[in-house]
Amino acid sequence: MPAREPLPLSSLTTLRLGGPPRRYFEAESDGEVVEIFRALPAGEPVLVLGGGSNLVVADEGFEGTVVRIATRGITFEDRDEGAKVRVHVAAGESWDALVEACVARGLAGLECLSGIPGLVGATPIQNVGAYGVEVSDAIVRVVTLDRRTMCRVHVPAAACGFGYRTSVFRGGDRHVVLAVVFELRRAAATRVPAYAELRRALGADDETEVALAEVRRTVIALRAGKGMVLSPADPDSVSAGSFFTNPLLAADEVAPFLAKVRGHLGPDASPPLFPDPASGKTKTSAAWLIERAGFARGFGEGRVGLSTKHTLALVNRGGGSTRELCTVARAVRDGVQRVFGVVLEPEPIFIGFPRVTGASVLDA
Repeated sequence: MPAREPLPLSSLTTLRLGGPPRRYFEAESDGEVVEIFRALPAGEPVLVLGGGSNLVVADEGFEGTVVRIATRGITFEDRDEGAKVRVHVAAGESWDALVEACVARGLAGLECLSGIPGLVGATPIQNVGAYGVEVSDAIVRVVTLDRRTMCRVHVPAAACGFGYRTSVFRGGDRHVVLAVVFELRRAAATRVPAYAELRRALGADDETEVALAEVRRTVIALRAGKGMVLSPADPDSVSAGSFFTNPLLAADEVAPFLAKVRGHLGPDASPPLFPDPASGKTKTSAAWLIERAGFARGFGEGRVGLSTKHTLALVNRGGGSTRELCTVARAVRDGVQRVFGVVLEPEPIFIGFPRVTGASVLDA
């Protein structure tokens, strides 16, 4: 299968940053995915590209091969006499189009993940989540191409190593996601997850059931208010979404953290703290820390800065560079660490950067 003319990755990522790869392919079928990977030279660096919504690409580009997944296909399979439905989805399908289709069919489980950009194949890699829901809550299995054996493999959810914004697929190159299988339940309405912002917007509590379409509309409106829905009319949407993950604090880190918060903000300061059952740790809000460390919305005087709508997003205001993005990100990270003693970790995947050991990729 011949390579295509390499495009600057800035044209294929939502941040609109990044230079070109050495070679570029598009695969429209699983067979083409296999053909491309069989033909790659041994040791060739590879980037499997979906919607480009979670990538930070170096200005110099990527010294390797980019394979863009453009496969299509969604099938629905009734289970438990129709009470549940298995949804088999090709990796190249639009994530939000899938959520919309499931809501329209009265299938509950993904509605809180509305408005998230990118393709289906990327969602298990980072265990995408929002408003109290993660894709791992609904995933039955992930179908991959195992590059060691060049065989198609069905990885059950229990073997995916799902955690907070991570999985066994993140940071490795053994598995290429070909498809994802979800299990959803038939329901016209659903109880809203215990996520305060969403419950306030819907006027819901533990017992309230809300129509799936209403949950979807509300989630999209909340995301749009933060510049988190891709729109040509919204310059704040030129981002990679949330740039930092919410920190997880071990049991012995909570008290020192609270002491720093109250020493900086006063004895009555009460940062948001939530139990994280998956890790057994306590989660706090990166956006809360960023704002209270002195970084307001719109921070940054250059071509890259914080969103004017939400401090958790870094935005390319036009003509920016990845180098500028990393400079702003370092300033925010270092400021939060200086004030609160917490190190913010980037959420996107960094491409074309040198490997670093014992340090953040932002320092590479």
